[in-house]
Amino acid sequence: MSRPADAIEALLNEGRTFPPLADFAAEALVRDREPYERAEADRLGFWEEQARALHWFEPWQEVLDWTNAPFARWFTKGKLNVSYNCIDRHVAAGRGDRVAFHWEGEPGDTRTITYAELLDEVCRTANAIRELGVGRGDRVCIYMPMIPELPVAMLACARIGAAHSVVFGGFSATAISDRTNDAEAKLLITADGGWRRGAPSMLKPIADKALTTCPTVDHALVVRRIGDDAEPVAMADGRDVWWHDIVPGQSTECPPEHMDAEDLLYLLYTSGTTGKPKGIMHTTGGYLTHAAFTHKYVFDIKPAQDVYWCAADIGWVTGHSYIVYGPLANGCTSVMYEGTPDTPRADVRGGGERAGWDKDRLWDIVERYGVTQLYTAPTAIRTFMKWGAEWPAKHDLSSLRLLGSVGEPINPEAWVWYHVHIGGERCPIVDTWWQTETGGIMISPLPGVTTTKPGSASGPLPGISAEIVDEEGNTVGVPGGGYLTLTEPWPGMLRGIWRDEDRFRETYWSRYPGRYFVGDGAKWDADGDIWLLGRVDDVMNISGHRLSTTEIESALVDHPAVAEAAVVGRADERTGQAISAFVILCGGNVPTEELRQEIRNHVGTVISPIAKPADLVLTPELPKTRSGKIMRRLLRDLAEGRDLGDTTTLADREIVESLRAAIDT
Repeated sequence: MSRPADAIEALLNEGRTFPPLADFAAEALVRDREPYERAEADRLGFWEEQARALHWFEPWQEVLDWTNAPFARWFTKGKLNVSYNCIDRHVAAGRGDRVAFHWEGEPGDTRTITYAELLDEVCRTANAIRELGVGRGDRVCIYMPMIPELPVAMLACARIGAAHSVVFGGFSATAISDRTNDAEAKLLITADGGWRRGAPSMLKPIADKALTTCPTVDHALVVRRIGDDAEPVAMADGRDVWWHDIVPGQSTECPPEHMDAEDLLYLLYTSGTTGKPKGIMHTTGGYLTHAAFTHKYVFDIKPAQDVYWCAADIGWVTGHSYIVYGPLANGCTSVMYEGTPDTPRADVRGGGERAGWDKDRLWDIVERYGVTQLYTAPTAIRTFMKWGAEWPAKHDLSSLRLLGSVGEPINPEAWVWYHVHIGGERCPIVDTWWQTETGGIMISPLPGVTTTKPGSASGPLPGISAEIVDEEGNTVGVPGGGYLTLTEPWPGMLRGIWRDEDRFRETYWSRYPGRYFVGDGAKWDADGDIWLLGRVDDVMNISGHRLSTTEIESALVDHPAVAEAAVVGRADERTGQAISAFVILCGGNVPTEELRQEIRNHVGTVISPIAKPADLVLTPELPKTRSGKIMRRLLRDLAEGRDLGDTTTLADREIVESLRAAIDT
C-alpha cells in the first residue's frame, strides 16, 4: 500500500512547472496580477465590484457586517432573486435563444434547452410548487437523477423564496429522511428513477420508504423518467403528484420574489465528525456573487462561444455552484449528462443495438458538443488512466481549451496524464480547492496568469485570505507545513449549521480563534505555492465525497451481527482515500466471507454504495488503550502497511499481530 508521508515528500519535490500558455494568456479574461493587487488594497471594494455584475432589485447598504462574528452578513439590505439572475436577465437582454443546457441521458436521448425555454419551465414549476402548498421561507427536499428537472426544481424554489435541500440520488432512505426531517421540508421532489450503467436505477421506492418517517412532507412531486422500462411505481393518493400532471398546464408568468441578500437559498448536508450530517446554510447575495465570480474567471468563461461541462453530480456542492448557479448566472452554455463514463452507448440515437461497454462516453460527448472547458475529479482522471489513453484518442478533443480538477488533491502523474492525453498539452489545468462550506472555489490558479505545478492548487484567489498555522495557531513561514485556515470572511461562506449555532462555532471557529479551520493539512513550498495534504480530522475524502468515520461505524453496528466497529481512511491510488473497517461480531456469529460481504452491503444500504468499506476485517478484538479508547492511529498504520511506532499504551499488544495476520489474509 502507498505511504502518505512518502507521497507528500514526492509531491513537494515535484519540479515540473507550466507557465501560462502564450496563446491562451493573450485572450484570457485575466492576464496579469492586477486583480490580486486590487483585492489586496481594498478587499471589500473588490467583492462589491463583483456583486455589481448581478442584478439587484434594491442596492445593499453595507458590503459586510462582521459585528456578530463568526456569523457574517454580506450586502446587507440588498434585494435580488437568484432565479432572475440566472435566467430572466439573460432573456431580457435578448439572449433567450442561447442554449442553457445540452442534456444527454445515459440511453442516448437528448434535450437542448434555451434560456427562454428554461424560464418558461422554471415559472411553470414554481407555480406548481406553490399549488402544492410551498411558499417563501419553506424548505423543499429534492432527490433526483441528473435530468433537467433537477436544476429546474432548484431554480423554481429560488424563484418563490423556498430553500431547497438536494439529496444525492445514490443515498439511502435513511439519509433522505434524516435530512428531510432536520430541514422540516414540506415537499419532496423526486423521480421514478434514472438510468445508470445501462439499467434503471429506481428512486421512488427509496423515497417512499423515507417518507414513512417524514411527518412534515405533505406532497411528493414525481418526474416520470423511466416509465415503461421498469415496473410501475406506487403513487400514494392525496400525497403523490406526477410532474406531467401538474407542471405543463401552469402559467409561464411567475414574478420572482425579492429576496434579502441574507435569505436562505439552500441547505446542503455534509458529513461531520459526530456522525450526524450538518445542514450547511448558504444564502442568496454573497453565495451567488462568489459562485459567478469564480466560475467566470477560474474557467475563463466567454459565454457567447464556450460550451462548459462540469462532469459532477448536482447532489454535491460542485454541481450546485458549477453546474447550476455559477454557469447560469454567467449566461453560459453547459453540458449535463445523466450517466457514467463506462456506459453502453448506442445507439438509441441511431436505433441500432447497444455497442457494448465502451469507456469513451465522456470523450464522445466532448467531441459531439464541442466542449471547451471540462471540470472533473482526480478519481475520474485516475480511472481514465487505468482504462488507457486509447479511449480518448478515438475522439477529436480539439475543442477543449481548459481543464479543471475538483474534489481532492490531484497527484502529479494524473495531472500530467490529463494535460497530455485530454488537453493535448495546449490546455491550462486549474486544480481547485474548496468545500461545501466555502460555497465556491477558494484556492486555484487563474489560467492566464499562474505558473502551475502538477499537484499544487497554487494560491488563494483574489479576495481570499488563507494562512497555514502550526498546532498552536502560529503562522508557518515559507516553506513549511501545518493546518490550512482562512483569515477573513468571504461572500460564499456558510452562514451556519441549520439550527445548531453551537456546533457551527465549535466545528469551524474554536480550534484557532478568529480563524476558520478547514480541516485540511497543507504545506507552502519554497515558491509560496500551496499543496493540500488531505483531511486531518475524522472525515474521510472518498473520491471527493466527504464521509465521517462515525456515521460509517454507526451503520456497521446497525447490523445485527456486529457488536463493535472502528473505521479509518487509508491512502488509495485511485480514490484518494479508501475506507478500512474493523468489526467485532456478536457472540454466536461465525466469521465467513458471506457475512463479511453482507455487512459491507448493509453499509451501502444504510448510507450509500459509496460508503461501503473497501476493506472489512472481522476480528475478535480491537487495539485499545488501558482506558478503553480505540487506537485508530494503529488501525490506520495497519491498513497502510506502516511501522506501528509506539504501542506502549495498548492494553493487549498481541491483538496487533492478530489484526496484521487478518489483514494479510
